Amino acid sequence: MSNPVVENTMTQELEPATPNYINEIEGVISTMIAEGQTVQAGYDSQEGYLWKFQYGSVEVYVQLTGQTDDDSLTVWSYVLSLPAKEEAQLMRKLLEMNWLKTFEAHFAIVDNRVVVVATRTVAELSPGEIARAITLVANIADDNDEALIAEFGQ
Repeated sequence: MSNPVVENTMTQELEPATPNYINEIEGVISTMIAEGQTVQAGYDSQEGYLWKFQYGSVEVYVQLTGQTDDDSLTVWSYVLSLPAKEEAQLMRKLLEMNWLKTFEAHFAIVDNRVVVVATRTVAELSPGEIARAITLVANIADDNDEALIAEFGQ
């Protein structure tokens, strides 16, 4: 009886392709801007990549600090300058809206302005999550900025 011949085949485990977050972000933004509009983009070694574009009545900012798992994607849009009229009522309204109307985004205050913001680490970030974060922030900000300014703006 002869010994069976075992073919030694080496299998190389394929690493998943590293997503190109920059291309994904720019692809999403390009679908959201009106024809003829421009997108401002830049890179800073400390802050990472930054894009700014107009969506309806708001400017939307997208920041990618890098492409490692520890880096972050942050999307924000300013909707109201502070101080505002009846700030206690404004804060209550924003907290109530944060409860169920903003999904993964939320209202916050930065640089003495009310913003809509979404942020997360880059670890396991999918193209769908990039699109969702940008779309959510842009739509929530555009849907609420004029009403907030009318009710609480100075």
